Amino acid sequence: MAEMMDRIGVNGVPSEVTLTVEGRISWKDSAGIEKCLVIEKEVLGFKDEGGGGMWRIRVCALVIGEKEREKKRIRKDFVLKFEGEDVMRVWLRKLRDHLDSLGRPKRLIVFLNPFGGKKKGQKIFNDKVKPLLDAASISYTLKETRHKLHGQELAHSMNLFDYDGVLCISGDGLLVEVINGLLQRKDWVSAIKMPLGIVPAGTGNGMIKSLLDSVGESCTVYNAVFMVIRGHKRKLDVATISQGHTLFFSVLMLCWGLIADIDIESEKLRWMGSMRLNIYSLIRAIKLRKYNGVISFIPARGYESYGEPTQLGSTSNSIPKSGEEIGYRGPTISSQNNCEWRSIKGPFISIWLHNVRWASTDTLAAPDAKFSDGCYDLIVIKDGSRYDLLTAMGGMSDGSYVKLQHVLYLKVTAFRLEPGNQVEEPENGGIIDSDGEVLTRGKGTYLYGKQDDIMDYSSIEMQVDEGLATIFSP
Repeated sequence: MAEMMDRIGVNGVPSEVTLTVEGRISWKDSAGIEKCLVIEKEVLGFKDEGGGGMWRIRVCALVIGEKEREKKRIRKDFVLKFEGEDVMRVWLRKLRDHLDSLGRPKRLIVFLNPFGGKKKGQKIFNDKVKPLLDAASISYTLKETRHKLHGQELAHSMNLFDYDGVLCISGDGLLVEVINGLLQRKDWVSAIKMPLGIVPAGTGNGMIKSLLDSVGESCTVYNAVFMVIRGHKRKLDVATISQGHTLFFSVLMLCWGLIADIDIESEKLRWMGSMRLNIYSLIRAIKLRKYNGVISFIPARGYESYGEPTQLGSTSNSIPKSGEEIGYRGPTISSQNNCEWRSIKGPFISIWLHNVRWASTDTLAAPDAKFSDGCYDLIVIKDGSRYDLLTAMGGMSDGSYVKLQHVLYLKVTAFRLEPGNQVEEPENGGIIDSDGEVLTRGKGTYLYGKQDDIMDYSSIEMQVDEGLATIFSP
């Protein structure tokens, strides 16, 4: 149904232009071909260019390129030229009313990690992010992170009332820092409701890849920024990883064994960008390690047959010590769940838990993972030859590796890891990694004794809180 209709010049071509009540702008080009823009899906903003006898509105848009095979957006402007000021002002008001009705964010705080990935965060912001925010008339405050956990500190101290959302320009690590900072606040209940957005500028970029892939869009900066500009949101599960009073909040993954070794030990090849993971995967498959240990878990519905029954209560203590600041302490597991716990004994090659489908832009780690389902997907590899491992790694790009005979794949709502040492070198332990950050290292591991890890190399527990955080979504 038409809301407005006038004869207007579009990019210099006079045409009957229609605006529908649904927010669809349509016209015909010089060849008489019907063209249209959907405000909600394609428009960044409307600029007033009236004055000096010229009455124009610039429509700043982000459209799917006609010759693009993938769903990549490109910037394109459309200039509407009117015969007089009065009609231009009416159109401008109506067009902006449509935008305002969408509930898009007006004010963002932008956290930029200039050291992530290939250190192109600043260039990505200047060349691509800033122009889009300006076109959408979104005001922002830019904060560059200067050191490890700086994003956590910024999120912990930010004034929530000044912003409609947080935009992280980095890999997954900065997003995790922000979530940990928000959940450590006294006002964490309201803080964790702050919508979070991500622009891919790091090594992994698993979260933004998972978000965009869920609607069939390619993982590009334009798609990621427009996702935030449009203001759509969804809930995100958060896992609390605990050891005594020490907590770490995860939104991506937890790993021990092969995947952790690759993720952390490949840091020495960081100059290679994302290729470092592929190269080091080959090295670790050739020099295969196995680890002693035990995993226990509460299976999701439909996975109760995995593992062996075990009587296991929670060892986590959610009550802070006297004098500690009270933030979020994680969900509690009732003793009534004792009968639901199952366990699997090692040795293990790899233990990997994932919250979202993609670990990086080219690794489909958990093909059955879903947003806000209250579960982490658990992938267990106990046995297998070097050839089997190379086959599995070859199948990680499309997720087919989870169907291999030596790979166990299930969903869990709680998890406990009792890590042991390497089978081949019993004096050496392993690395426990969550969201790209080392929680703890056993003896003999990469950088052991040179880093202040937050946990000991002993039992840890993970509990999933369904839909705790809020994230911008396509």
